[in-house]
Amino acid sequence: MDATSTLSTQERTACEVHTVRFHLNGVARTVRLEAWTTLLDLLREHCGLTGTKKGCDHGQCGACTVLVDGRRINACLALAVMQEGATIQTIEGLAHGDLLHPLQQAFVDHDAFQCGYCTPGQICSAVGLLREGHAQNEDDVREQMSGNLCRCGAYPNIVRAVVEVLGHQQSGAWKAAR
Repeated sequence: MDATSTLSTQERTACEVHTVRFHLNGVARTVRLEAWTTLLDLLREHCGLTGTKKGCDHGQCGACTVLVDGRRINACLALAVMQEGATIQTIEGLAHGDLLHPLQQAFVDHDAFQCGYCTPGQICSAVGLLREGHAQNEDDVREQMSGNLCRCGAYPNIVRAVVEVLGHQQSGAWKAAR
C-alpha cells in the first residue's frame, strides 16, 4: 500500500490545492485553487469576471477566448495552475476607464453583436489577431477568426469591425501593443 492510499479524502484534497500568482487585467493576483480548475473557472468563479463566457466547454466555440501573455487561448482548455506568473487579459481589461478599446468601439459602431454572448471572446480573439500581425485583409481576418463561433450569424459585421481596426493599425492610427 502506498502513502497516498492511506490519506483520507480530506487530506488528499488539501494536497491538491495550489497557490497561483498572476497579473489579471493589470492587477497582481494570488489565488488558492484545486489543481483541476480551468482558467475559465478561475476567472468566473474565483475572480468574479463573468465577461468571459462558458460556451461549449470543449474549446470548439471560442466564447472563452482570453489573452495570456498576449496570445489568445481558450480558457476552458487551460488549467489555472499553469498560469503561474502569466499576464492575463480579459474583456474587462481592454477598456481604459470610460474609453473603450478600439475593437470594442468598432463592434459597437458596426453592430457586430446580436445576443452578445460570443462578443467578449470575439473581441479578445481579434485583439490577439491584430497583435500577431498576420492578418492583412478581410480574408485573413475571416480565416484567423474562424475559431470563434457566432450563433446569431453576425459574422459580416464582426469582420467589418475587425477590418476597420486593422486598417487603422496598418495606417499607424492604432498600435498593436495596446
